[in-house]
Amino acid sequence: MLSNILLAWLGGQELIIILVIVLLLFGGRKIPELMKGLGKGVKEFKDASKGVNNDDTNPDKKS
Repeated sequence: MLSNILLAWLGGQELIIILVIVLLLFGGRKIPELMKGLGKGVKEFKDASKGVNNDDTNPDKKS
């Protein structure tokens, strides 16, 4: 749904320009690290919104 909204606001050229600017600012090595951190943040947000608690204080959890 969010991607449909973004595509409605931005065309193909605008997205390419934005991607090129991001690549120039952060470089090719940093982008995977940024995306990994973004993915972790989104996962934590979804878990928190669902009420899932993944603390290390859970005695049933085995490491």
